[in-house]
Amino acid sequence: MQQEPGPMSPDDIKKRIVNEIKARAYDDKYIDRNEEREIVLISAELGVTVESALAALNQVCDEFGYVLESRVQKQIEDQLATAAGNDGKIDRREFDLIFGNVKRAMAGKKPDRDIKKMIVRTMDDTGHNKVRTGWFSDWYAALKKELGV
Repeated sequence: MQQEPGPMSPDDIKKRIVNEIKARAYDDKYIDRNEEREIVLISAELGVTVESALAALNQVCDEFGYVLESRVQKQIEDQLATAAGNDGKIDRREFDLIFGNVKRAMAGKKPDRDIKKMIVRTMDDTGHNKVRTGWFSDWYAALKKELGV
């Protein structure tokens, strides 16, 4: 007769969560929102709170240099809010500055085109899509057309 395994120790739980994170970031050093959700669900099954799972995720990402998409997304939202803060509009220079910051945060994990799409989608999702245009050009409309967004 085989004995049922007992409850996992805190160290075993921690090891399992770290391994789940590493398995998802192994190939690209990037944790997207779906992978983050999977890690939180597995952690919940192990009896770990969402807050503890997210803290572990952030810690492991910092320790191993993994990029966490939700963290980058938050950075984009914060920077868009700041850029739009004065007059409610974002100009091309501000967009380019945000793009440069996000590109650095991505550490080469995503191509420029994907980063720009991420910013444009966030602009639309957050309502920060009022832009300052030139007399004869609308850089935002042209960029959306170029990206197919």
